[in-house]
Parts: sequence; C-alpha cells; structure tokens
Amino acid sequence: MKPTTSKKRLLRSSRLYLVLDAGVNPYRKLLDILRQSAGRGVDIVQLRDKKGTARDILAFSRLARKIIRGRIPYIINDRVDLARLAADGVHLGQEDVPIVAAKKILGSSAIIGVSCQTLHAARQAQTQGADYIGFGSVFKTLTKPRRRPQDLSALKKVAKHIRIPVFAIGGITRSSAGRVQEAGIYRMAVCRDICLARDVQRAVAEWKVLLSPDA
Repeated sequence: MKPTTSKKRLLRSSRLYLVLDAGVNPYRKLLDILRQSAGRGVDIVQLRDKKGTARDILAFSRLARKIIRGRIPYIINDRVDLARLAADGVHLGQEDVPIVAAKKILGSSAIIGVSCQTLHAARQAQTQGADYIGFGSVFKTLTKPRRRPQDLSALKKVAKHIRIPVFAIGGITRSSAGRVQEAGIYRMAVCRDICLARDVQRAVAEWKVLLSPDA
C-alpha cells in the first residue's frame, strides 16, 4: 500500500463518510453504490466486512479502488494486513490491533481511524496517533444492535476536546443529522441511509447539502 500524504489532507476536509457494509448489501450492490457516490459528495469510504475471506476482501478492494481512482481515501475495517495491501488505511475497534502496532505495519502515511464510545477513549486514540475518530453509536443501529445509543452530551464533549476529525456514527439519517450538528459534530459516517436508499445519488446529494460548511 502506498497512500500519499494528500489522502490525509483530504481526510481533514472530509464530511461525509460512507460505510459499505457487506452485512447490508452484497458486494455487487456495494460496488454499484460506490459508482453512484464516489466523486459526487462522499469524501471517504470504508469497507466493513466481518465475515469475508481475505481473498474476497482483496478482490473487492481492487475493484473499489478502480472506481474511486484515487479521488477519495479507501479504508478497510479491522484488517490491518489487508489494508497494507489494498487500502489507504484501516479503521480499528477498541479490541483490534493497537494504533502503535498498526502504524508500524502500515507506515506513517496510512490513515488510521478508531471507534470510540467515550471521551476518555477518544483522548487516548488521539494521543496514540489516530488520524480520526468514529464516535458512537449515536442512535440505535442495526449494525450494533446491542449497543446503547449515546447521550448527545457525550458528542458535545468530544467536539470540544478532540482536535482530530470526529465522525459521528450509528443510525444517523438525513432527518436526524441536525441533532448531531447541534451537538457540534459536522462530520458523519453513514451506511443504511445511503446504501438502502431508493435513489443513491439523490441521497448523497442531499447529504452533501446537509454537511456543507455553508449549510
């Protein structure tokens, strides 16, 4: 993997983070969604596949990066080994490979994101060198059905104290985005509200307007 530092610059200006979840759509549909959204308002994209084989994830990633053509960062969830081969970075959970170890494997130019549910965890991730935080679940979500939604006051604290980009995640829709923005977070990670939309391009366009700095 040879991502350039420009991908990190793109990250700093990113607002809409698309999660392509293989548990929500099959690969073929995910690639179609990516074709409709890359370059049209989505700023960063992640493949989330908890059950896929290494071969399948690598094959998907090669196709995804052809679609993206370097326009936006491409992230793989959890799998540092596969991110090294076929992505611009990795997104880690609290139980995954430590940030320091991931940096040694991927190199300093790779993007490393971390899921956090508390301000303490977000501060730790920032101190250890994470490039961004995924904070949530903000609302009830089918992706993490057993996780209790966050109190929005936690979002306010994170917005106040964390300097690296923070993407709110978890059950966020176009109709609920305003509540997240009121808490001071203007970056959001979205899965089903785009991936299950009847009109993907329209959904992305509406998200782009919602998350515009001038909105």
